[in-house]
Formats: sequence, C-alpha cells, structure tokens
Amino acid sequence: MRNEIAYPKIVKIKKTKREAKNIKTILFEYDGKNITPGQFLMIWIPGLDEIPMSISYINNKEIGFTFRKVGEATTALYNLKKGNKIGFRGPYGNGFTIKGKNILVVGGGTGIATLAPLIEKILSIKNKKLTAIFGAKTKDEMFFTRRFRGINLKISTDDGSIGFKGMASELTEKIIKEENFDQVITCGPEKMMKKIVDICNLYKIPVQASLERYIKCGIGLCGQCCIGEGLRVCKDGPVFEGDVLNKISEFGYFKRDASGKKIKI
Repeated sequence: MRNEIAYPKIVKIKKTKREAKNIKTILFEYDGKNITPGQFLMIWIPGLDEIPMSISYINNKEIGFTFRKVGEATTALYNLKKGNKIGFRGPYGNGFTIKGKNILVVGGGTGIATLAPLIEKILSIKNKKLTAIFGAKTKDEMFFTRRFRGINLKISTDDGSIGFKGMASELTEKIIKEENFDQVITCGPEKMMKKIVDICNLYKIPVQASLERYIKCGIGLCGQCCIGEGLRVCKDGPVFEGDVLNKISEFGYFKRDASGKKIKI
C-alpha cells in the first residue's frame, strides 16, 4: 500500500495570483475542512526540490499557499502556470489556538499569508473582536489588504509609503497601550516576533508565534528543524505559545542553515 507520508500527492495548479512584487499565490483543488490555520504543506517541485509552505487559503474546494520569490526553488514555483503539476504532503504541524474575545493578529512580510486563514476563522466566530496589523518594508510588498477590506486592519511600512511609518512591532506596542487584548498571535520575521513576544510579556498578554526553520522531512524524524531543548518546529510547532518561546534562548537570535550550522538571524 502506498505510504502517504513518503509520497506526495500530485495535483494540477488550478490558479495562480500575483499578490505583490515577487509574491504569488498558487491554488489547487483539495478539501480543506480538516486543516487548521497555521499548519503547513511540504511542496514538491518536480525535478528540483521539496520545501515547506504555510497554507494561505483554506475552503472546502481548494487550498493555496503564498510565497516570495527568493531562491531557486521559489523562483521555479513562481514561474509555474495553471495546469502545471506539483506535489504536496500534509498538512503538518500544529496550528493556532484561538483564546479569549479580543484578539490582535500581527503579520510581517509573507507571515501575513500564514495568518490569513486564521483571520477568516476568527471573523466567522460570533462574539470575537479582531484587530489585525500587516507590516511590510514598503507598499509595493504589501498584500491581502483587499482580501480583508472592511475589517479593523492597521498597516505599517518601514519607509512610511503607506500607513504607520515604522516597524510592525512598534505599531503593536502602540495599539496594546491603547486597548486591552486577550491574546496576540503573530507570524513574520523572527526578530519582529521576538519583539512582540517581549511586549506581550511586559503587558502580560498570552501570545502565540509561528516559527520558520529549515524543514526537510516535515514529520519530526530528521531533526533538522530542532530548536531549544529538543523541540521540532515541524512536529511540535510551527505555532508555539509565548511561555515556550521564553525558554528558547536562540529564539530571535539564531537559526540553522541547510547543513545544520547555527547562524545569526
């Protein structure tokens, strides 16, 4: 019998969408009713590589992932068109857990994509209040603002080309000073998330963050994505609670390359 862990499912690309400069979404048919926002897929690019991708679109007919063109694998993905074939395994990992009534969601860069299905899930639950912050370097790299038009969405850009001028973490602290939140959930550059976790510690707000590490197997066997005291980002994460992150000394400071060598973030 075919081992679904070892072999990817082959699917045809149903649609591609350019979201912003060098940022694209790929969608394919799949029933996403059992997927939790925050989980990821291992995407196989035929003849080239297999890489992890957070799920950015979830419904009962199709799912999708959104990514930035940065290297050989993502460039190959970026150049694919409707009808081309890719493979996927998953979904894998632990997703987000929604707690409390008043929730602040903070996305930076392509971390916005990871948080998009979570935002839609929160909006679908009665008696939940949502504030979202999207941060990018410049307005040309900002995306999903039309998708979430009409919600309480705050924008920040490093250069001030749109919205608040400054880092998403700076806007987060400003808003937290003005309003009481039951929970903060974040995904983006790790330095940004480290600052947000520290802010939440200061104001005693529960926080969750979705981490990114070099993932090879996706199922907790290879140990490539280990962090802290034996935690595996693919299996124990990628979403971690703030109290766990507080015990991981390398969070916000170090990650590992493809060889396993520790490098500064």
